[in-house]
Amino acid sequence: MEQTSELDCKEIASIKDAPQKHHIELLHYRQKSNWDCGVSCVLMVLPNKHRQHLTKNLSKICKSEGFNKSTWTIDLCYLLKKYEVQHVFYTVTIGVHEGYRGNSFYHQILTKDENRVKVKFRDASKNKIPVRKASISILHIIEQLLNGPIIILTNARLLYCDICKSNKISNELRKCLPWPTTYQGHYIVLCGYDIERQRVFYRNPSFGDHVCAMSVSTLEEARKSYGTDEDVIFIYK
Repeated sequence: MEQTSELDCKEIASIKDAPQKHHIELLHYRQKSNWDCGVSCVLMVLPNKHRQHLTKNLSKICKSEGFNKSTWTIDLCYLLKKYEVQHVFYTVTIGVHEGYRGNSFYHQILTKDENRVKVKFRDASKNKIPVRKASISILHIIEQLLNGPIIILTNARLLYCDICKSNKISNELRKCLPWPTTYQGHYIVLCGYDIERQRVFYRNPSFGDHVCAMSVSTLEEARKSYGTDEDVIFIYK
């Protein structure tokens, strides 16, 4: 494990009243297709009333929101706003990263999504959707988990679960990855941490009802992988 990650985690002890171990109870939702991991993560953090409404009207709402079957993090923020969920979106790229045009994962996606994504970023402030350009530290992430869960964009190919004892993508997750690329954007929900064991807990929408765990260093690698823009959405309960 990287030394910087260990030091950052130890600093959590300085946070007032921070427990050594923390877990947020969430109702799991498993994604249905290869595109809806982000929406599935939103469903996990919604209050039950809104969750039921979204699941019953999913296709209609996805179309009305403009993303249909291709979601970016900013789309998830508009969805959270629709259901009045307090949140803050942090990213190192406002809009669309120009360097992704030659990326095999983003090539086809940009063709149909670029204009929509740019407009949503442009109108975020007008729609009272908080977007902040910043690279968030692991200390900040763990501190936020005391306030609520975090939807985070990762490179699925770097995810690991200490509980499942798997350092490769399971067969379940592979079914959701249609492109043979080195990067596969995938949303998960962070739902806790264990300072002593230097790890975080998360729910992976590609799996069944199960809490996974990975080291802080694994999380750092997966969330800072080229292609993620270090996108994180802090949810405030």
